[in-house]
Amino acid sequence: MRVMMRLRLGGGGFRAQGAAGAAAKSDLGKQPFMEQLDQGPAEPAASSAPAMLDPRHSERLLKKVSMLMHEAVHMRNSSLPNATLRQLREDYLKLNMDYRQRALILLGTQFGVDRERVKGLIQHYMSLNPVDSTAESSGEKLSDSGSEAAHFRTERDLRAALVPLSSRLFEQMNGQVGGLKFLVDLRADLKTTLHTKNLPSLRALDSDLQGLFATWLSPACLELHRLTWNDPACLLEKIVTYEAVHPITNLYDLKRRLGIGRRCFGYFHPAMPGEPLVFIEVALTKGIESSVQKVLFGEPPCDETEATTALFYGITSTQTFATLSPIPGFMHWLLAKLATQCKLIEESKDQSEIHKLREDLLRPDEEIKLEACRDGKNSKGAVGFLYDILSSDRHEWASSEKLVEALRPPLLRLCARYILQEKKRGAALDPVTNFHVRNGASVEQLNWMGDTSRKGLDASAGLMVNYRYRLEDIEANNQAYLNRRVIAASPAVLGLLQQPGSDSLQGKL
Repeated sequence: MRVMMRLRLGGGGFRAQGAAGAAAKSDLGKQPFMEQLDQGPAEPAASSAPAMLDPRHSERLLKKVSMLMHEAVHMRNSSLPNATLRQLREDYLKLNMDYRQRALILLGTQFGVDRERVKGLIQHYMSLNPVDSTAESSGEKLSDSGSEAAHFRTERDLRAALVPLSSRLFEQMNGQVGGLKFLVDLRADLKTTLHTKNLPSLRALDSDLQGLFATWLSPACLELHRLTWNDPACLLEKIVTYEAVHPITNLYDLKRRLGIGRRCFGYFHPAMPGEPLVFIEVALTKGIESSVQKVLFGEPPCDETEATTALFYGITSTQTFATLSPIPGFMHWLLAKLATQCKLIEESKDQSEIHKLREDLLRPDEEIKLEACRDGKNSKGAVGFLYDILSSDRHEWASSEKLVEALRPPLLRLCARYILQEKKRGAALDPVTNFHVRNGASVEQLNWMGDTSRKGLDASAGLMVNYRYRLEDIEANNQAYLNRRVIAASPAVLGLLQQPGSDSLQGKL
């Protein structure tokens, strides 16, 4: 089966929606999508972006937000904590993005750890009399029980002191109705701010919030629901808005993905009703598909009773479970490699030096085929020619039968290398590969020209990959990757990395 999963905790395809926009759509959400279409276009919903405010008013509002943060953290208004937190949410959402960024910087810098207290506790801890750990581990009674108690007490105080005040605020906010949704939206603002203001305090704030989300939004807390054409319009609209891997082009495309032979599921959190955190799109097919265009736009789906494979083209696994997945980082990696080799060739006059430093990205037979495709104007050699045609945003090569045939062997081989061998800190460099192999999948098949959309050509030269989940192999694959960093792959994919003579293997891809 094939699965697509998209986490929306800020970043990625997530977009924060203000309270005004959500409220304006609440009535629409009570009707099925098609009924609303029959009634004609609805009035435009209020924008989630706050209107431009007078700078003096924005400054006063920012000061009020800062005051409410202090009040909530220190509980000066302890009799009305709900009112304080509710007012904080409302006032924050009234700020435009510039002032929200300033509020986040205040939160990161003024609501952190009390470093003087931490320093004092460390000094106190170091001054305590040492505890006899040997006696403690053997179960013998310690001679100085007061010293032992002082150690435990100071360690407890240190743990508490190392928790930033912002985390206390987040914990309080999460306990309020609508608080979790607000924090998810706040992290979306934080991720946006980090793109332009990559401050250590903001990075720490993001890390703390991410850790809290990992607990609050753990799989045990999530509920899985199937999404259908009869669901509320506000929910179906989110599918269209957040689907960034294979964008939904129109209502007929959406209806197809929710219809016969297709499934769409959403993971929901009880504290965020109507706000799916994860989308999973599934196609029921007679086998493992190699082209996402066929899945999205091909002939009508097969009879569900005849389906043997659940293809997760949006993620996960009783028959065959497989994915048809993008390879988002392949072209970025390959173009960087090619650019380095081109620069080396241009700057080095000593052929022996070039030979010593050169990385053989192309095999001799591949170079010959590419040389045959060059026009007389190109004098950069096969590597330079390959860089030029792949870096062009027009992708003329994809419409040339000769170039497509010449590029197929080297790109399949280099993509297999990228997926199976390129690592970052021991993990697969490609994020999609890392996700699936950590979950026990194997790399089943590379699909030449599997995604011929502009996005697919930009990201991976049109290549896609099938990851396969065999229930009997999941645990072994997972342990091999986590313990030895070995990525399980089919003989066909492994054959791409071997020397020439594996045409029969490539024919299956």
